[in-house]
Amino acid sequence: MIATKITTSQHLIELEEQHGAHNYHPLPVVLSRGEGVFVWDVEGKKYYDFLSAYSAINQGHGHPKIINALINQAQKLTLTSRAFYNDVLGVYEKYTTNFFGFDKLLPMNTGAEAVETAIKLTRKWAYEKKGINENKAQIVVCKNNFHGRTTTIVSFSSDTNASKNFGPFTPGFIIIPYNDVEALEKVLSENKNIAGFLVEPIQGEAGVYVPNEGYLAATKKICEKYNVLFIADEVQTGIARTGKLLAVDHENVKPDVLILGKALSGGVYPVSAVLANNDIMSVIKPGQHGSTYGGNPIAAAVAIAALEVVAEEDLANKAEQLGIIFRNELSDLSKQTNLVKLVRGKGLLNAIVINDTEDSDTAWKICLKLRDNGLLAKPTHGNIIRFAPPLVMNEEQLMDCISIIKKTILEFK
Repeated sequence: MIATKITTSQHLIELEEQHGAHNYHPLPVVLSRGEGVFVWDVEGKKYYDFLSAYSAINQGHGHPKIINALINQAQKLTLTSRAFYNDVLGVYEKYTTNFFGFDKLLPMNTGAEAVETAIKLTRKWAYEKKGINENKAQIVVCKNNFHGRTTTIVSFSSDTNASKNFGPFTPGFIIIPYNDVEALEKVLSENKNIAGFLVEPIQGEAGVYVPNEGYLAATKKICEKYNVLFIADEVQTGIARTGKLLAVDHENVKPDVLILGKALSGGVYPVSAVLANNDIMSVIKPGQHGSTYGGNPIAAAVAIAALEVVAEEDLANKAEQLGIIFRNELSDLSKQTNLVKLVRGKGLLNAIVINDTEDSDTAWKICLKLRDNGLLAKPTHGNIIRFAPPLVMNEEQLMDCISIIKKTILEFK
């Protein structure tokens, strides 16, 4: 029997502690409702959401158009598996490939599944199109990456917390420094078995690490030179978050393989996708890759609505303009206190680096104070606080949030 009685935040936290695996360390706040840029806890306190479920809720909590798409489709048909056609998937695939400018879409559910799909696609392309000997293909990745937590993905993670005691690990990956064009050129020139370069246009989990201007364009050219697939993981940076539809659009880069997730559904339903053109996607044949839920009717309907919202409400341009204001204001704050070491980001994906060591709890304590003052954010890598509000935020709300952040940090002891 499922208990429906409303109870206290502390009791609900204790339930998770007692009955759930301890694989997360959440900020101690228990949310029960969300609308637009706001969320409410079980006691009724209202907060600005400044994390957006790690950029999944770009379109805001409970966007009516997306919710209606979910409800309407759920009342008709939820799942068929891919054993049969359904009347929504093809419509979604056509809409989305046109939206992003690719020939084909391979539907999945979660970001990690989409990354795994891109890895398999790249390897198969390497053997069948590039001519690399079977089981010899390698993929270049970057230090401090975050692409998910499957066994294969943590095999090339430099975060020991993600990888320790999860081996043996999957071979076939070469790690190079991020934001280092020469390192990529060197490894590709010396190794004929490189199939792809998997990269985040901005490293989100690493603390919103924005590479030097020109890095993405330069690495794409190097990939073209050596016939290596440029694989853009835009699970967190895509769908208007950084002020463009895709973060690679800031440098007019067209990936060979594009990975999407999170805001592809507006945070309403697990939807992810891998997009590529025919010459790459054609290597996948029936039975070689798939998912029971991948491409289900609800996911397809929700994703169409989510992308329509991005276009209709011009969320990329909104993120660009509000992001400039945010970084300017927070840069002024950094001049008023030694506590803020650095402000960085693009669009509405931003972070402040706290002037303390990575193993300190200063950023965590600041986030607790921000919570007390009505704004929810979360530290990453110890001394970095990521700020990523829903893109439907208006300037008045943003200035209110900036006021909360400034007040909290200037009064922090």
